[in-house]
This record gives sequence, C-alpha cells and structure tokens, in this order.
Amino acid sequence: MLEKRHGRQVPELTAQVVAAAFPKGSLAVWLRDALGEVFSDELLAEAFPANGRPAISPGALAAVSVLQYADNLSDRQAAEAVQARMDWKYLLGLELTDPGFDHSVLSDFRARLAEHGLEEKIFEAVLEVAATRGLLRSRGRQRTDSTKILADVRLLNRMEFVGEVLRTALEALAVAHPSWLEEVLAGQEQQWLRRYGERIDSWHGELPGADRERWLRQVGEDGFFLLEKVDDVQTPAWLPLIPALAALRRCWDEQYLRDEHGVRPREGAQVPPAAQRAASPHDLEARYGTKRGQGWTGYTLHVTETCEADAPRLITDVATGTAADGDDSAALPGIHQRLERRGLLPAEHLLDSGYITAAALVEVADTRGVVLIGPARPITAAAADGRFTHEDFLIDDEARTALCPGGHTSISWVPAHSAKGVPIIQVRFAAAGCRACPLRQRCTTADNPQWGRALTLRHPRQRAALQQRRREQETPAWRHRYRPRAGIESTVHQLTSRTGLRRSRYRGLQRTHLGHCLAAAAINLIRIHAWEHGIPPEPTRRTHLSRLLHRRAR
Repeated sequence: MLEKRHGRQVPELTAQVVAAAFPKGSLAVWLRDALGEVFSDELLAEAFPANGRPAISPGALAAVSVLQYADNLSDRQAAEAVQARMDWKYLLGLELTDPGFDHSVLSDFRARLAEHGLEEKIFEAVLEVAATRGLLRSRGRQRTDSTKILADVRLLNRMEFVGEVLRTALEALAVAHPSWLEEVLAGQEQQWLRRYGERIDSWHGELPGADRERWLRQVGEDGFFLLEKVDDVQTPAWLPLIPALAALRRCWDEQYLRDEHGVRPREGAQVPPAAQRAASPHDLEARYGTKRGQGWTGYTLHVTETCEADAPRLITDVATGTAADGDDSAALPGIHQRLERRGLLPAEHLLDSGYITAAALVEVADTRGVVLIGPARPITAAAADGRFTHEDFLIDDEARTALCPGGHTSISWVPAHSAKGVPIIQVRFAAAGCRACPLRQRCTTADNPQWGRALTLRHPRQRAALQQRRREQETPAWRHRYRPRAGIESTVHQLTSRTGLRRSRYRGLQRTHLGHCLAAAAINLIRIHAWEHGIPPEPTRRTHLSRLLHRRAR
C-alpha cells in the first residue's frame, strides 16, 4: 500500500531505469520534473480523517486519476499501470518493486471527493500551476461551447423501465432486510420470482396491446402493494429511507394513477414531459434532452477555454448540467461566477447563438464587464413568410405606445414577467382596428376576429442590444472578430475522443461533473506539456472530398 509516499524523493534505481528507458521523457516524467508536487496531500486533506491507519496518499491518487483520463484507462487499467509502468512509479516516487494498490481504491477516492464537495480541486490545482508559469491571464479572450454526455445507463422502453424500477427496489430490500421481504411476499414467491427474478431486458420491442396493458397494470399494482407494506406502522423506520424505495415512489407518481377505478398507467398529457421524469432507476438525475433535432439521455457539458495566440489553449471551466436544461444561456451566470472566483474572467467571451440572449448581452456587461461575442438568433420564421415581426413596429418607450405597420396605435402597455421570471412588456392593439386592417393576414395568425395583435417586448436596453447585435453580425469586421470561436470544436473533440468523455463513467450529476473536471485537468496538462516542448497542435482532419476540392480550388 502507498502510505504517504507522494512527494518523496524518487528512489535512485527508479530514476536510473526511467532515465534510460525514457530518454525523451513522457507526460508522467515531465509532470514530476517540471511541475513538481502539483497535487499535494494537503490539497485534499479534508476528505480524509486525521487519525486511524495511514491512508494512501491523496496527492498520489489525484495524479493517478488525472493520468487515467489522459490515457483513457479504466480503474483496473490505471491500477495496473501503477504496478507496471516505470514512468508512473517515477511520478509517484515508488520503488520499481512496489505492488501499487487495488483498483477499488480509485472509486473510494472519487466517492470521498464527491462527499466533501471537492470535485473541482484537482482541476483548479492545474490552473494555478498554469497561472504561475504565465500561461493564463485575466481579462483576455475565451470561448465556450456545449456537447452532449450520454448517461451510463441502458435505454429502456416503458415496460422495461417500470419493471426494472420495481426489481431494483426488491433487490435493495433483499439485501437490507431479507426477513421482512420474505414475510411480505409469503405465498406469492413464485409469481414475484417469475416477474422480477431477473433483469427486465427480455423484450425486443413492445408486447401486443392487451398484453402490454395487462403487464403495466400488474407491475403498477405490485409496486403500490410494496409501498403500502413499507408505509405500515410496524415497518422499521429506516426502511423507507432506502434510495431504491424512494426511487420507486417517485417513479410510480410519474407513471401511474390510482383511484376508485384501480391502478392504471398514465397516458398522453397525464405523463410528465421526458425532460422532467426519471429515465433510469440507476441514475435518477439523467434526463432526456434534445438539441438541433438530436435526442439523448444523460447530461450536458459546457467547456470554456482560452484562445490567445501567444499562449496554449487551456480549459478554464467545465460546467455539467442535465440534458433537460436545454437552454445554454442558463449556464452562463455560473460560468462567469466561477471564472471570476478563479481570477480568470475574460474581457471578451466568444459563444454560439445558444448562449446569446437580450438579457445576457446587457447584464453580463453591466455586472461582470464582459463583452459577449456571438450571433443572435434569427428574429422568427415570420420574416421568411413575409409576415411582420417586432422590428416592423415603431416602439415609443417614453410614451409607452407602439405603432403598427397599418398605422394603428396600441391600446395597452403592461409590464409583466415571463414564465421564467424575465421582465417583459405586454402590448396589445384594439381588436376592432385589427379586424378591419387590410394587413391583418401579414400581422397575426389568430383565427378569432375578437383578438387584436399582441406584442411581447423586452425592456428598452435589452431590445436595443439585441437589435444592434443583429445588425453588426452581418458585417465582415464582426465575422472576423468572431472567427476564433470555431476552435472550441477541436477541444470538445479532444475531450470526447482522448479521454472517453462522450459517455459518463459514473452515475449521478455530481460524480459525472467530477469526471469532467479530471478530464479537463488531463487535457490541460497535455497541452502545457506540448506547449513547453514546442509540439504543434494536431491539424484538423479532413475528409477525402474536402481535401480533393481544396486542392482543386488552389
């Protein structure tokens, strides 16, 4: 076992063998020689008790965890690398004969970090090293993009889902209180064993209508039966606190109705939206989300990095959200808050249109002093159909009126808030004027002649900022200024391909975020190493067609 060995002098034999075997060095050797003790034991000391048996060095486990992502290794492979790779032994200051540790130690280490809220400590330690070497600066230029992260769960149809939720609860009870479960299921053992004795994955498609309905009702009745027994006054008070039973209760609220007519599955509008309901009993925080027509179950990762010409491109923030978050702009305040805490707030922030809103353009400049560089979304599809948009109306904020293209003046101007709590202004026009207007077909699609045109406006500064952005983004100068944002795509590709980040290795939002921080720390170390050794970034791969056409164009 490694007992507080991280930071010790490298054994002489280890140093000699590594010098002979790695004449050009390696990432692990450079990490020890050039950066020293990046991950000290004190950095993560609060996650480990001060008394008891000596623990494996937290700093050593942090270094192994980062190198694990740098080489896209599993826990078992990383533990074997500590046993077999001489450069890893050199980094950790181990004898060549040191047996290392069991791979389960890495899982326990991550659990401790998550339990104590230290997910970002290792990532921030790498940023501090980069800052001391002059590779990071505040008030520079940075860019952000998001990508999908698949949850570490199977995709289930509805029958498989409810069956697996109930089976998972029964498995937990069979371990936590087997005698209680035997008593509850007395006389029904064979039926329950036949339905839930094995993992619910035997269907390849859905059952016929009548069989499907019968199965869903049976599982629903079994689940409510089990919950009633759990809620009985004679049941031990700790039993309902088992997470699998809490998941059963929650999922049954989402999937079933129970009234005087019995138990039946929810259908249609009775079922909560996919973005709000659980997708798997094994990861209750994973959600179904869609973006640009693509759907996935899992999480969303927002990556922010520097993009200065005279410094390496280093990741300065990773934000993990559920796939259901959808709106990228909701992640922007958290990103800026963390960057400000780290002393890395940029002067210019390059983003795609998903992050650019009228509120963000004004509020970020006012509160953080950051200029958002990114295209605003198109006004609406109405413009393409020849219909009038908000910009065809003359808005007078001082007089609190709006003049429509037909020459009619609004009759009401009411400050309000949207469903998301955003301050808005609701403007209405008289129904009589709209009904007789020859431009009605181009102005409103309302079929009811009793309704006049209505406008929902942002506050004046936000509206002006959005209109200005839409004008300037059409100019060549603005496009040239925005061009560097495209480079973030290569960072997303490097994260997902080199560290295997496309599918989460862990379950739950917190541990998934920990994995993202470890992967970002690994990529930063790889890039610092390449920068200091003069290794240029790998060129973007081209398809055969693009290579052919590019050659012909020249």
